Order: sequence, then structure tokens, then C-alpha cells
Amino acid sequence: MELRYLLAMLPALWSALLQVGAIEIVTPKELEAVNGTSVRLKCTFKSTHPVSENSVSVSWSFKPLQPGPDESVFHYQDGPFPPTIGRFKGHAVWSGDILGNDASITLNDVQFSFNGTYICQVRNPPDFQGFAGEISLKVVQTVSFSEIKILAIAVGGAIALVIIALVIFMVVSVCKRRHEDPELEMREKEWKESGPW
Repeated sequence: MELRYLLAMLPALWSALLQVGAIEIVTPKELEAVNGTSVRLKCTFKSTHPVSENSVSVSWSFKPLQPGPDESVFHYQDGPFPPTIGRFKGHAVWSGDILGNDASITLNDVQFSFNGTYICQVRNPPDFQGFAGEISLKVVQTVSFSEIKILAIAVGGAIALVIIALVIFMVVSVCKRRHEDPELEMREKEWKESGPW
């Protein structure tokens, strides 16, 4: 009797399971920011259920590089709740758009103590929390050159060297021709004296 009941309920249970999904969260893996500047921690999400200002909640937390407890950075539920205490007070501001599936925040006047991992979690019931988005932030004194910038400088330098070599080659060949053919020099003098007019 119980087995028959379970088999009868199976389609309803399966239908309910298909309607609930995980929220997909997308963040960059790493960011670099110069000390004292602002950096946007981008976090976008996809949900299988309709998104509204009232249904979605966002939590940002921080794992420092040194051992220690995680720290709350920012919370959003029916509106932004910036931190009122801790290292992110006055630094973390909402820069997302829930209806645009954007749960991003901005850190203003970043400090070296902001080095670490930032975790973005988004909830939109009945969808369950999928994998959280994680961003590793590196705060530096000055911007470091990326590999593309270094490559561009190397290619530009090589092109400049080729152009300089061509100019030197042309100057040397003109001088050599003048030295070998004295009549060429005389013709050039006559042309300059008679002028093109």
C-alpha cells in the first residue's frame, strides 16, 4: 500500500524538483587595484525564477590573506545595507542592479588590508544557492604591466629598430652614391641653382 502511494506521488515530486534550480553566479577570478583607488567587484547571476527587488538577497563576505574569521562586507535585501562597522565601513557601496541580474559592489579608497578573497552569494527562493562567486583582490602600490602591454612594447620597439635601420641604410647609400659619382653631385647643384621655377 505504501509503495503504491509513493509511486503515485513520484510524478508530483519530480515536477517540483524540475521547477527548482541552482542560481548561477559569475565573477572574475582575480582583480588588481591600486592603493587609494576604487574597484568594482562584479558579480552577475542567473536564476530560473523571476527576479524582483523583494525576492533576491545578496551577501558579500571577505576572507583575509592572514588566518582569521570571514568578515561581512555588504548585504542587500529589499535595498542595500552597507557595513556600519569594520574595515569596510565607508568603503563598500552598492553598484549592482537586481533587475539586471547584477549583484556588484564597489570598494572605494582601497587599502592594503583589503587584500584577500571576496565571496558573492545570491539567493532567489525557491532556487537554491549554487556555487558562490569568488574574487581574489590584490591591492598594489602601482599598476603592474600586463603581459599584453609588455608584448606591445616589445613589438613596438622591434618595429622602431627596423625603421631606424632602414633610415641609416638609406642615408649611407645616398652618401656612398654621391661619393662614387661626382657628376651626380654636380647635377644636383645645377638643379638647385636653376630651381624648379
